[in-house]
Amino acid sequence: MKPVMTDALKKVVSDLAAQADIKKAKILSGFFKVKLGEYGEGDRFLGITVPKQRIIAKSYAARLDLNDLATLIKSRWHEERLTALLILVEKFKTGDAPFQERIFSFYLKYRRYINNWDLVDLSAPKIVGAYLEGKDKSVLYEMAQSISVWDRRIAILATFHFIKKGDASDALKIIFVLKNDPHDLIRKAAGWMLREIGKNCGQNIEEEFLVKHYRKMPRVMLRYAIERFGQEKRKFYLKKDPARAKNS
Repeated sequence: MKPVMTDALKKVVSDLAAQADIKKAKILSGFFKVKLGEYGEGDRFLGITVPKQRIIAKSYAARLDLNDLATLIKSRWHEERLTALLILVEKFKTGDAPFQERIFSFYLKYRRYINNWDLVDLSAPKIVGAYLEGKDKSVLYEMAQSISVWDRRIAILATFHFIKKGDASDALKIIFVLKNDPHDLIRKAAGWMLREIGKNCGQNIEEEFLVKHYRKMPRVMLRYAIERFGQEKRKFYLKKDPARAKNS
């Protein structure tokens, strides 16, 4: 039985539908790899830009409750799921500690619907990372070893919150777990977080990790990690190495 939609939820869905763009939807479907066997297989797009979704999310954040969002996050439409997550982020920012805990639990409960990289990237640091600051982070280590690529992406992206605060400890441990991950989306995310560690926590901390592991890191991860380095240093890390080539 389909859930009963509140008037506020109906209005959100209507406002999103009014912004739909068929040409944009076709482009997004290719960009987010929705064909059979691709990581976003079966995902469907309305063709709405993120800035427009942010405007709608902010407009309705106070009017939709978690029951509404439980319906919206299950949508077949990518933008409806993303809007649900953007609303969760807004609610988390203004909520008190007990409500933030409810949002965190909600996020984990419904994370199977957080099934593309932008959905993860725009929400995991601001909800999972923000909630776990100063708390036990064992859930991240469990998710880092999940068979779900999206669980693993949530685990590494959640650490972005800690990195921005100058704390690289958990990020480095999770990057170590994921450093030979078979999925390109995880390799890129791990390299990105290494780069952010260099930016926010000190390049020396990033390089301490790289010196130990760069020879066996997948090339795409390494390239992301060293993007901010000078030309000569990039050349040093990208030197041909048989051990790394096997993992590229």
